[in-house]
Amino acid sequence: MKMYLRAIAASVVVASIVPIVEAQQHDENREHFKTTGIDTKAPGVPQAGNNAAAIKEVLKRIKLPPGFRIELFALAPAARQMAVDSKTNAVFVGTRRSTVWVAADHKGTGVADDVRPFAPDVRFADPNGVCFTHDGVLIVAERNQVLSFRAERSLVDDSDVAVSEVVPRGHLVPVEEETSSHGARVCRVGPDRMLYIALGQPYNVPPREKLALYSKWGIGGIVRMDANDGSKREVYATGIRNSVGLDFNAKDNTLWFTDNQTDGMGDTIPPGVVHRATKPGQFFGYPWKQGQIRITEFGYDKDPLPENIVPPQVEMDAHAADLGMVFYNAKQFPPKYQGGFFSAQHGSWNRSKPIGARVMFTSLKADGTADKTEVFAAGWLDEATGKYLGRPVDVAVLNDGSLLVSDDFAGALYRISYRP
Repeated sequence: MKMYLRAIAASVVVASIVPIVEAQQHDENREHFKTTGIDTKAPGVPQAGNNAAAIKEVLKRIKLPPGFRIELFALAPAARQMAVDSKTNAVFVGTRRSTVWVAADHKGTGVADDVRPFAPDVRFADPNGVCFTHDGVLIVAERNQVLSFRAERSLVDDSDVAVSEVVPRGHLVPVEEETSSHGARVCRVGPDRMLYIALGQPYNVPPREKLALYSKWGIGGIVRMDANDGSKREVYATGIRNSVGLDFNAKDNTLWFTDNQTDGMGDTIPPGVVHRATKPGQFFGYPWKQGQIRITEFGYDKDPLPENIVPPQVEMDAHAADLGMVFYNAKQFPPKYQGGFFSAQHGSWNRSKPIGARVMFTSLKADGTADKTEVFAAGWLDEATGKYLGRPVDVAVLNDGSLLVSDDFAGALYRISYRP
């Protein structure tokens, strides 16, 4: 049921949607309520100062192919997954905290001039995943809840934002399996208008006694459902450890997704992988196999391999932490990049020699499979000291064809553009 979300006072934070129905029923007291959405009184994020200056200095270190340039687009603390509104060009930014940001470039300068909390009265819980439906409804996928937001005019300008529960709190995964470990959800609405959500399993390697439960719920996999009300839920793909990035190839409607590596097996194995799902029900090998490497914990390497394992399209450097990805279907970049995909590497957290913190590009062959993968943007890892100066999380394409990169370490969005 759709409802308008209101709080009793500015200081009251809404913990869930349940109490809101009662508030709506007592509409005679609406003068005491405020609507959720872009509250003009909610403090924005300052876009100038020492932090912005320091980030701009770091960006001077970033190496790009000839003709490309990178600039600071916005400061957005803990910025992670991004969703671009095709109508307004505003960027909605998920976090692993309790805030979703909206960054707007009202002046069309290529730099956001306003960054503020979206729906500030909602107490989000790990709202990492953000995506849009085909008719402009914003989906926010939290750790264990999915909400959708609609406005009469636009989500940026309209303070009267309607909210619906797609999946009620506590029903995306069993409550006893809810954890911050691998709890960052990502989402996309497919060409079939269904909502796809990746559900990372909460272990480094899942114990055998959890496999049946996880298979049933789609944990360690990808589920899809009706984007309006969460009905018609089904497990779309299994055999995945923890995907934090997915996108559809518009040319053939296949679903591509990254998958993070198992820890504790050494610096060089197993590889990070990018998979391609061509139909429902495919199995991608985990926890028996990741890339070509057998998983040893709990004796999975001693088992016969399950049948019909779909091999990865791309194998990345081990522990580079491949997260967000996006197909590039715009025209600003040279033809080489059109139709391929960009992906963000967050960087290793416990590798003896750090690796990652860069943006990769993968081209496709004529048959729609992966061709070559190369480094597109690098320099956030100081090779001399091993320290990170930034950690890319996600990539998104603005309406003008430039590429956005989010960074939860610096709390920033970067804009990469091409000028031949």
